[in-house]
Amino acid sequence: MTNHYIDLKNADVILIMGSNAAEHHPIAFKWILRAKEKGATIIHVDPRYTRTSARCDFHVPLRSGTDIAFLGGMIHYILENKKYFRDYVVNWSFLRL
Repeated sequence: MTNHYIDLKNADVILIMGSNAAEHHPIAFKWILRAKEKGATIIHVDPRYTRTSARCDFHVPLRSGTDIAFLGGMIHYILENKKYFRDYVVNWSFLRL
């Protein structure tokens, strides 16, 4: 992550993958919960059910080694259904949509 933790409170969706953020990153997780209070969707992708899973909207218990396929599917869905913030993608990424 290259931005400050406080920026998390402004997110619409937060994907936590392979981390028990509630236990290991309590300061960052505080801001994730603030985003949830404002209506953000929180997704936890991890084979284990942890304190983080309990606080999230979705717990996705993937089998080990399937995370790249999962991310590819999410990226495909987001691009095909135009579920991204176009101005940000055009100005701040290598994609030219």
